[in-house]
Amino acid sequence: MALADELVALGGSFLAAGVVARLGARIGLPTIPLFMLAGIIFGPHTPGLALVENPADLKVVAALGLIFLLFYLGLEFSLDDIVQGGGRLLAAGGIYLLLNVGGGLAFGFALGWGGREALVLGGVIGISSSAIVTKLLVDLRRLGDPETRLILGIIVVEDIFLALYLALLQPVLGHADTAGEAVIAVAKAFAFLIVLTAVARWGSRFVGKLVETRDNELLVVMFTGLAVLTAGLAEELGVSDAIGAFMIGLILATTNAAPRIRTLVHPLRDAFAALFFFSFGLSIAPGDLGPVVVPIVIAVVLTVLLNLLAGVIAARLHSYGRQEAINIGLTVLSRGEFALILAALALGAGLDGRLAPFIAGYVFVLAIMGPLLAGRSEALVRVIPASLFPVTKREVPLRAGPE
Repeated sequence: MALADELVALGGSFLAAGVVARLGARIGLPTIPLFMLAGIIFGPHTPGLALVENPADLKVVAALGLIFLLFYLGLEFSLDDIVQGGGRLLAAGGIYLLLNVGGGLAFGFALGWGGREALVLGGVIGISSSAIVTKLLVDLRRLGDPETRLILGIIVVEDIFLALYLALLQPVLGHADTAGEAVIAVAKAFAFLIVLTAVARWGSRFVGKLVETRDNELLVVMFTGLAVLTAGLAEELGVSDAIGAFMIGLILATTNAAPRIRTLVHPLRDAFAALFFFSFGLSIAPGDLGPVVVPIVIAVVLTVLLNLLAGVIAARLHSYGRQEAINIGLTVLSRGEFALILAALALGAGLDGRLAPFIAGYVFVLAIMGPLLAGRSEALVRVIPASLFPVTKREVPLRAGPE
């Protein structure tokens, strides 16, 4: 693609995402599904103007959206916050994975599409979207709410689990020759995470000196370089780029420059996140969804029920009430980037042809439902029986967190 064509496609994508989201915002719709809808409308799989013929053309720019979203989330928390609630946060994430991945595997085997397909569906149904969860917490101003640390625990445990799950899938899908290769991949991933955790715990002063400058321009250059480099190294070593970006944000959160970085990263986060979700929509082909509508509906209902159950268990574990429980369950409802990675792996492995359109439709429905339901969680709290919460530590009213 010529440079002029690339610039037109990129600029048109930004503008299309903004216009569609602006129109939808007038009737109270959240921006996330609207950005994706713009990608579908102006993508290669629908009639009319196609701003981008190949979604891969926006791959790097879209990846920056995920990186800045998770980098910002890391800036909002500290390692001490996570360590203090480590056991219960790990338990909440483990329970969530057990219910959702287990339910996804059972659903996959029940469909009868095949054993390898069931393993892919276990990951698709079991893992929420870090990008959408982060954007929701920011948009709904819930970063300061008590249950947000629980939600953070769930997505961090999920992202760490991804390294293991992807490594285990490689030999199953034919991308690794031996089980030994899978073990080595897992070992490298966890070694990288241990190094980042050690830096967050004991090396943040050095990192702070590296980025510290009074010049805002140079500060932007430095933290952007750190975020993108760490995300790239994480991806290279088998950890998701999202967890790499989150960890470097966690490290920088303890530095003197953290307040300025939070302010300066806002426009980068918002602009590139829009392209991330727009690119997401480009990969969805509405015409392929017909034969898999019924499985999609069943999977969506199953996911909602499992998420609400996980939210109830996590809330009870922390002695929270119904409102916190439904906030947890609905905030982590959306599926996204990991599901699309699995769809690409399934296509490359020659699995059942129904799998890719099922994943695309399932992800899109939940990407719309998740933000809509999470934004109305106060009105929906009655779907959880009050009898499940006979005694609560406190009823904490929702409050606005930092933007």
